[in-house]
Amino acid sequence: MGWTPCCDENVTPDGELSSMRNRFSLMLITDPDATRSELVDGVAAAVRGGVTAVQVRRPGAGAGELLELVRALTAPTREGGALLLVNDRIDVALAAGADGVHLKRSSLSIGAARKILGRKKVIGVSTHEEEEVRAASADGADYVVFGPVFRTPSKEGIITPRGPERYAATALAASIPVLALGGVNRRTLPELTDRPVPGVAVIRAILAANDPEEAARELRSAVMRSGPCES
Repeated sequence: MGWTPCCDENVTPDGELSSMRNRFSLMLITDPDATRSELVDGVAAAVRGGVTAVQVRRPGAGAGELLELVRALTAPTREGGALLLVNDRIDVALAAGADGVHLKRSSLSIGAARKILGRKKVIGVSTHEEEEVRAASADGADYVVFGPVFRTPSKEGIITPRGPERYAATALAASIPVLALGGVNRRTLPELTDRPVPGVAVIRAILAANDPEEAARELRSAVMRSGPCES
């Protein structure tokens, strides 16, 4: 059975009921080039606007620098009820008391990460193919990001955009939330929202906006209104 796009409640490892759609409906990935103060202010505004999960991504940062950043983002995410995830660095996620990690291709396997983190932590995975989504779900991931869905400068000439139709088919067939990643913004989002969208992951669509709080609010509202319910 595929992911249910509406009113899908799941029993989390700690026994609490939570809406999977609400939990992963809008993920903010931090801008690796932003300063710490810019990120703290931007994340705080984004969470006020409705961001439900923040993935801290800082390629090349040392463990100490990354740990300080994650700790600085703990207060705004906790106050807004958003998940705080660390890209790749399981050690930093544990040291900072984050909610989980997002794994990339060069990271530890999902199984190895789960042994270290335990069942209560969230584990997400980056995927580009339908087979990778199925494998991540079977291995115990809580969610995946799938993309790039649209053209995006960071993947230009590297990965062909998957397109909204392919994304939608992949998301509906999956048993865990599949977040659309890559080129998702106010202009492209309408191409997704005529069908059920489990969630989206963005960077510039929020952090580069003049008003990150309002940008987050508009994106979250569009995702939550997306598509007809499927029985």
